[in-house]
Amino acid sequence: MTKRVTTALCVLVALLSFAPLANAKDSFKVCWSIYVGWMPWDYGAQKGIVKKWADKYGIDIEVVQINDYVESINQYTAGQYDGCTMTNMDALTIPAAGGVDSTALVVGDFSNGNDGVVLKGKSALKDIKGQTVNLVELSVSHYLLARGLESVGMTEKDVKVVNTSDADMVAAYTTDDVTAVVTWNPLLSEITGMPKSTKVFDSSQIPGEIIDLMVVNTETLQANPKFGKALVGAWYEIMSTMSADSDAGKAAREFMGKASGTDLAGYDAQLASTKMFYTPADAVTFTTSAQLKTTMQYVAEFSFDHGLLGEGAADAGFIGIETPAGVYGDKGNIKLRFDPSFMKMAADGKL
Repeated sequence: MTKRVTTALCVLVALLSFAPLANAKDSFKVCWSIYVGWMPWDYGAQKGIVKKWADKYGIDIEVVQINDYVESINQYTAGQYDGCTMTNMDALTIPAAGGVDSTALVVGDFSNGNDGVVLKGKSALKDIKGQTVNLVELSVSHYLLARGLESVGMTEKDVKVVNTSDADMVAAYTTDDVTAVVTWNPLLSEITGMPKSTKVFDSSQIPGEIIDLMVVNTETLQANPKFGKALVGAWYEIMSTMSADSDAGKAAREFMGKASGTDLAGYDAQLASTKMFYTPADAVTFTTSAQLKTTMQYVAEFSFDHGLLGEGAADAGFIGIETPAGVYGDKGNIKLRFDPSFMKMAADGKL
């Protein structure tokens, strides 16, 4: 082997060895939007828990609220944030489909009734036929609608979908023209509380399929494991506090309820229709199950059918989705990863 080649190889090895450090930094930003399963991030930021864990690892983490859910994901995808709260489907169809390699760092819960279809003046899902349905188009609400229609032998061809921002959903529903909506809590509770409103289908009928996550940029996480450790550490301290049947637990949930526009009773009602993973061990068990891979295949197929995987997608497996049970899709194009390693550190007391 010539010295030139040897030197070149040494340089290459050195570059590869230090490659993860290219994006090493000590200041990070994550964003969130109002939803029962994401209110803990607000609580953790306001009460100094996120700062406490960031300080432990010598970093800074800014937690920012964004009122429009889809806009928050768009800003994350554009690189304005290092992490963002979103569902499993939206993680696939927005950042992953946009070419941003993303990791589900915290698998926080799954919707178990927090997303629903509401009809005005009607009481059965089959009555939705021929109606205009307001929802955040191509979001989990759209997915829920498709699954609901399927359950009563209908398809999206039987309704007309109108894209409506979550920020405008309640106001839209109060008008005479809007008679059917699909949305999530706390908006769902507010709408179902209005006169002549009936929830005719919800996510408890498809358990484990709408998963709520804290998603972070994979490259950033790999270069900065302290970022992952701090976020996960803070999350499970918050979980421990809010799940306790104590004055501190009630105070935490009351704080989250008020911040989301309700009260302690209202927030507890939303939690009752959410399968929260209060312990890291429970989150790890869910994330490592074979069912997660099956669920993501179903989500990918819906997404492909709706043109959400990008113009170059030839099939539902165009984007590789890595889970502990294996990869669904193209192993050469993995853009969404479910990595339970940081949650496992929390479960093992190693944070």
